[in-house]
Amino acid sequence: MADFGFNEHHQNEVINYMRFARSKRALRLKTIDSCFQDLKDSRLMEETYTVDEVSDMLDGLQVLVRGEVEMELINTAHTNVLLLRQLFSQAEKFYLRLQTDISELENRELLEQVAEFEKTDFKANSKVNQESSKPKLAPLNEGGVSELLQKEISRLQEDNDKLKARLRTLESQAMSALDDKSKAERALKDLQKSQGDQQEITNLEGTVAAMQADFEKTLNANVASQKDLQDCLVSAKHDLLRVQEQLSLAEKELEKKFQQTAAYRNMKEILTKKNEQIKDLRKRLQRYESDE
Repeated sequence: MADFGFNEHHQNEVINYMRFARSKRALRLKTIDSCFQDLKDSRLMEETYTVDEVSDMLDGLQVLVRGEVEMELINTAHTNVLLLRQLFSQAEKFYLRLQTDISELENRELLEQVAEFEKTDFKANSKVNQESSKPKLAPLNEGGVSELLQKEISRLQEDNDKLKARLRTLESQAMSALDDKSKAERALKDLQKSQGDQQEITNLEGTVAAMQADFEKTLNANVASQKDLQDCLVSAKHDLLRVQEQLSLAEKELEKKFQQTAAYRNMKEILTKKNEQIKDLRKRLQRYESDE
């Protein structure tokens, strides 16, 4: 650490800051890992998926990971500003004006030295630093800034956990709705194979299309509540049962109408005449047999 020109006190301050930064980095990495784990637990429930489903899951994961990384970068920038604020506040008490060289922040050689220090000197000095009690930079408001910052971080983390839980609930409801929609579509295909009434099939297709539109609107609105989804599903099932009942009545009506057609009556008359002719022939045959 001699290359940086630090004394022992400032070296310990750098170690404390690097320990803080490393703990925050590890916490954010755990959060990112949990995003992937949540995706596995909540979405990867089937053996096969379509391209659209995989794309949708990756898009959702991208949004979550991007948000976590962006939040960490913003938090890191704000944390650095707070650190500079402490330094500048102490300097101003002694009427000093500190200057910074932004270009040095991208000095690859210095960055590599810092990385090497973290691997070697940081580990070697960590135990010594824990046993020694060095005074820290005094915040502007006697420790209030650090405490408030920690409370704000805890609050944001809690809100983030609640949002994740809500997202998992909404995804579960959406998957249930899509499953019911698939069942309705399979029922439609079965009816198309077994029924010949095109008009009723068209009505059923319109019903299913309306159901699909309702589902898409509900999903695009992020599924406002579970009760609304359940109401839509119950209504869809009632519509399906009503259409099935209408198809059954239509079949009975068609059979009844067929019996009332002229072709059916003519066929019935022909059969009646044939039966009478057969009876007459049998009577004649019996008379001939009796005469012999």
